[in-house]
Amino acid sequence: MAGYFSNQSQSRFSTTAAASTAAHAQEQTDNPSPLPRRVSSRHFSTSLPAASAADEKSHGQGKDRPASATISNAGTGQSLGSGVHPLRNTWVFWFRQQRAPGNKITNYEEGIKKVSSFSSVESFWSLWTHVNAPSALLPTTDYLLFHSGVRRPVWEDPLNIGGGKWIIRLKKGVADRIWENLILAIIGDQFDDCAEGRVGNDGEVDGYGAGWPEICGCTISVRQSEDIVSLWNRVDDMKVREKIRDTIRTVLNLPTSTIMEYKSNNDSMQDKSSFRNSAVDRTPL
Repeated sequence: MAGYFSNQSQSRFSTTAAASTAAHAQEQTDNPSPLPRRVSSRHFSTSLPAASAADEKSHGQGKDRPASATISNAGTGQSLGSGVHPLRNTWVFWFRQQRAPGNKITNYEEGIKKVSSFSSVESFWSLWTHVNAPSALLPTTDYLLFHSGVRRPVWEDPLNIGGGKWIIRLKKGVADRIWENLILAIIGDQFDDCAEGRVGNDGEVDGYGAGWPEICGCTISVRQSEDIVSLWNRVDDMKVREKIRDTIRTVLNLPTSTIMEYKSNNDSMQDKSSFRNSAVDRTPL
């Protein structure tokens, strides 16, 4: 019965069990186990820093560790406090339900609602654990994650207007894990190398350090018969598009049979559609 509880109460056990537990606790005191190793996620380039030898020593002696310096996010200047692992950029999570039950179709931009922003590993997981998976959403609902520099997640935004999006159509039931892995790859800087070496209109190399990330954001559109994932990038450049495509295939571990489509935001503004008339990528794998 005790196996059903993660926090067992000592009063539930016999005197013998209590004695055994006390002996085990004494053994742990005499032979303290080493501090747990901090694990860095493969999705994050911002690894969790290991504690210094001096800190571990003071911790082992029961002394208070010295207060660590307050960390600020480079993108926003926002103070994150001590013990926080900042992301390179601040990201904003949005939600949109085009057709609420019993209501008429809502204008696209009017239907977009800002949920929250995050700029650290901790604040991301605090938000993510409260967000329903795509499989739990009603059809004609969108999740949108965009860089904080994007004022509104629409085609006409200054950071979006010159780029486009890669599109992946998924059968129902497989979107949850793909959506999570895509978000982790984006906020974990897995697409950093995609814009390196690109030459801008002024002849200068326009890489990731030009001020804005190449990846503007991503969306998932839950529909009646399919779920559509899209990754938005800042500049419609063929070489950059190909690097992003290849990175998507890698981080999502997509099967070779996966069909990917690309559509520029300019084309979307022309035909008033995100997904119709997109160009199917036929590059052999």
